Amino acid sequence: MSFFSYELGAKRLGVLRELVPAATLIAVLANPNSTLAHSAEKELQLAAASIGQQLELLKASANHEIDQAFAKLVEKRAAALFIIPDAFFTSRRMQIATLAVRHAVPAIYPQREYLEVGGLMSYGASIPDAYRQLGLYAGRIMKGEKPADLPVQQPTKFELIINLVVAKALGLEVPPALLARADEVIE
Repeated sequence: MSFFSYELGAKRLGVLRELVPAATLIAVLANPNSTLAHSAEKELQLAAASIGQQLELLKASANHEIDQAFAKLVEKRAAALFIIPDAFFTSRRMQIATLAVRHAVPAIYPQREYLEVGGLMSYGASIPDAYRQLGLYAGRIMKGEKPADLPVQQPTKFELIINLVVAKALGLEVPPALLARADEVIE
């Protein structure tokens, strides 16, 4: 099962820009130890260039480096934050979401789990839908199909989730068009 975690960078960037249209600089948090993050960074740079957006790449692979990245984000006066998907960041989602709110920086996350700990907005593949698809695959395997004969599944449902409680705390007015497209709004 592929979740298209990295391939959705341009879409996430567009949603973030829709939320904060006046942002001239968006910080991007990436793990320098992730080989997949390097290609995601390149694709994100291309997407940003196509919409005239400037990005500031911040690297972190340890707790103290996340703190340092936020200090640099504040120093550079980045108007928003983009998190490149990474298991390390997911495990530190509370730290990242807390720092984003503390520094009043609107952020978009790759997974809904960030919103459960105080994140503002996420866009990604629907995990419940992916689990449903995986269950169907497990059923096919239990009925005798060979796993090697089954194609890689791609997500069919994506979800945009917005946490209005956090938006209010950040003093953000979420555009009605963005709210209308949201699959879930946390109030």
